[in-house]
Amino acid sequence: MRRKMFVSAGVALCLAATLAIGVSGGRKPASPVAELPSGKVQLMSAGALAFGPDGILFVGDSVGGTIVAIDTGDRKAAASGAKINVQAIDQKIAALVGVTPDQIVINDVKVNPISKNVYLSGSRGRGPDAMPLIMRVDGSGQITALPLDNAKRASVSLSDAPEANPAARQNPRMLTITDMNYVNGNVIVAGLSNEEWSSSLRSIPFPFKDAAQGSTLRIWHASHGRYETEAPVRTFVPYTISGQEYILAAYTCTPLVKIPVSDLKPGAKVKGITIADLGSGNQPLDMVPYKKDGHEYILIANSSRGVMKLAADKLETYAPIDSPTVPNPTGGNVAGVPYNTLNDLKGVQHLTRLDDSNALLLIGTFTGQSYAPGPPSGPLNLQTIALP
Repeated sequence: MRRKMFVSAGVALCLAATLAIGVSGGRKPASPVAELPSGKVQLMSAGALAFGPDGILFVGDSVGGTIVAIDTGDRKAAASGAKINVQAIDQKIAALVGVTPDQIVINDVKVNPISKNVYLSGSRGRGPDAMPLIMRVDGSGQITALPLDNAKRASVSLSDAPEANPAARQNPRMLTITDMNYVNGNVIVAGLSNEEWSSSLRSIPFPFKDAAQGSTLRIWHASHGRYETEAPVRTFVPYTISGQEYILAAYTCTPLVKIPVSDLKPGAKVKGITIADLGSGNQPLDMVPYKKDGHEYILIANSSRGVMKLAADKLETYAPIDSPTVPNPTGGNVAGVPYNTLNDLKGVQHLTRLDDSNALLLIGTFTGQSYAPGPPSGPLNLQTIALP
């Protein structure tokens, strides 16, 4: 039987601990938390989030060009079956931090896999003086700010971050970090770099020492009918296909691409393999892989194409797409991996796994262009749903 998803951080740590007991009579390896110094968390912005071992939260700071690791201290296992539903969470956060709801921006949503508490990144304000925020929501719906004045933390700078260009259609500096995942001891970071092929995947070992130059990417964009090297990965998940570890990445307008993890070496130019075209005029937002009734699926939330449920049992059987796709009557260029659109899910801004049976949604109203959505307008609601 193929194992689809990578070994989780928690399982990896348990295996390491078991080996240590057998060799050294009961000693356990030190938690990465022990290596984090205490002090003020320095953030210029708060975007993509990811969880690592022992409740460590990674925060992508595109403005600062850094990845910050924060010990949340949130290591109490959750009671089973907890569901989180919070109406108008933007209004509640605004009341806590003393602004009107239209001044609250939410950039990402992730669930601590240990406690099942929810973490939201964003800002208080929308201009250049906006203050980064990290908020926590517990199982009862109580909202608190994650303390940042004195916490165990560490950071690493991205040496190849692009320069700011506010006049560009999309400021490349704000796309330095578009998504992150913690995979087998490394923080995998998608976004833009200052290299000739500016689309980048960086693999950064944790605990941090330094961040080597990332790998840069070229993909075939079927809807556009050309190879592209400047469009960033918008969202990705680690995935195992036929025993090989891949990054499964989605781009704007909307190629789905598999990238071998073994190719992600500092400075390497990597050619991704397009296995699906999910339609033009659209930005993918989040991906959640899961298993149900013996089958593999991936949910993808999108800006203009709703939430898609991809059939992912045999991803190795789909031939590479390397020619233009043809528009169809539904208004999209669609090819490769099949999917269904879940028509009962509307306005999904963020999508993340709550547990093996449930997903958590942030629902609001889209703003901006369909292919380049802006911060959603409220009210914003957190809602738990059963994985379909």
